[in-house]
Amino acid sequence: MTADQFLATCWTTAGDTAPDEEDQRSPLNLRERVEAARDAGFTAFGLLYVDLVEAEREYGIAGIRSLFADNGIDHVELELLTDWWADGPRRAASDTVRTGMLRAIEALGARTFKIGPDVADEPWELDVWAKEFAVLAAQADDVGARLGVEPLPWSNLRTVHDGLRLVEAAGHPAGGLIIDVWHVERAHTPPAELADVPGSRIVGVELNDAHSDVVGSLFEDTVHRRLLCGEGSFDLPGIVAALRTAGFRGPWGVEILSDTHRALPVREAAAAAYRSAAALVN
Repeated sequence: MTADQFLATCWTTAGDTAPDEEDQRSPLNLRERVEAARDAGFTAFGLLYVDLVEAEREYGIAGIRSLFADNGIDHVELELLTDWWADGPRRAASDTVRTGMLRAIEALGARTFKIGPDVADEPWELDVWAKEFAVLAAQADDVGARLGVEPLPWSNLRTVHDGLRLVEAAGHPAGGLIIDVWHVERAHTPPAELADVPGSRIVGVELNDAHSDVVGSLFEDTVHRRLLCGEGSFDLPGIVAALRTAGFRGPWGVEILSDTHRALPVREAAAAAYRSAAALVN
């Protein structure tokens, strides 16, 4: 039996930065992050687009690809495109990022192109979103990647079921879901229901844990108070079992966001994240 593989998502090795910061760039250089992930046991790596831009200035795109290859990273995920459904100036700005991300995905041989829903939770039309999603999935497919949208319980796609409805309406085989267990639990989706998600529609999974109580808003809680796998109240064994039943085979993403995690040296942070996830999945 092939051993499970694990992906260090972008925030797991980012150091002292967070999604609620105006400047989300990691203060760490990419080599330090990749080597920390490698030494921890990760063979897949996630990168925020703004960090990709910074790294390209230092290494060049060919240098980044070599950095991944030299450290045994064979699966790369790039995130996070937003406003892909919008129009006007927001869409123009989004399209500029889209072009850059697709270029980088092709050059790096990245496998996953991660996008977000509308966190403003404005009125939306499924048909419009499905058409835009299908176009984006085709573009991802053209550069050798799969497109994954991540449902968030404070967005217009609150649950895995909402996300799946969009993906199925779009109908492109390259499109699917990024399933973060934090969002599954906070959306009150029973773990067993994940077993019914078509395996072909699960582009990625993100493991983590948390206490049962939410402190502040959902966004504040997810950014500042996540825990390592096994330290909180989530039914992680049930979730992993359901995802295996659905047909997911990895790599298993590990997404740890917390004030405690960010304060650790990156090697300690990566090692702790890997150990907790490997103990759960293996």
